Order: sequence, then C-alpha cells, then structure tokens
Amino acid sequence: MPDWCASAVLIAVLAAVPALAGEIGPARAAELERLVRHDCGSCHGMTLKGGLGSDLTAERLDGLEPDGLAEIILDGVPGTAMPPWRPLLSEGEALWIAQYLLGAAE
Repeated sequence: MPDWCASAVLIAVLAAVPALAGEIGPARAAELERLVRHDCGSCHGMTLKGGLGSDLTAERLDGLEPDGLAEIILDGVPGTAMPPWRPLLSEGEALWIAQYLLGAAE
C-alpha cells in the first residue's frame, strides 16, 4: 500500500472516532498530518527519524501515553529546542497528533 494511502486510511479512521481523534474532523486531521510531516519534521527529521530534535520512531515513543505526549507537544521541553505549541494548537489537536504519532510508529 502506498504511504499516502496508508495515511489517508489512518486519517479516516481517527477522524471517524471522535473520542480517539479528539473530535477532529477529516479536513483538520489532514492539516495536522501536514503539520507533523513538515513543521515537526523540520526538527525531528522529514521521516521523523531525528534531526535537531529526537526521533519519533516506535522505539523512541514506546511506553509513552498519548496524554503525556500531548502535554509535551503543548508545553514544549524547557531548556531544549522543543517549543510549546499551545498558542497554536488546542488540547484536542495535540492529543490527535500524539495518537497519530503513536499509531504511525507501530
């Protein structure tokens, strides 16, 4: 299955389950996926295997809970290059991204 097809399936599944997706609709889910790939990818690597920021691979994320990862996304990591995204993302959107990363990492 092509990568874009797998991504479309993941977006559709997450967007169709409001509790899992943080009530994110399909259009916003597509925007958030682009944000992960491009904005997050600018530091974490375009393939999310590391760069200025740590990698976001299955091994790196293993054991993290979606809520904890969403908190890191929202509040950043003081003393590092990881900025807080709270001014730009809602808690539901950060949770969606966390779930996306955890699901994409499996």
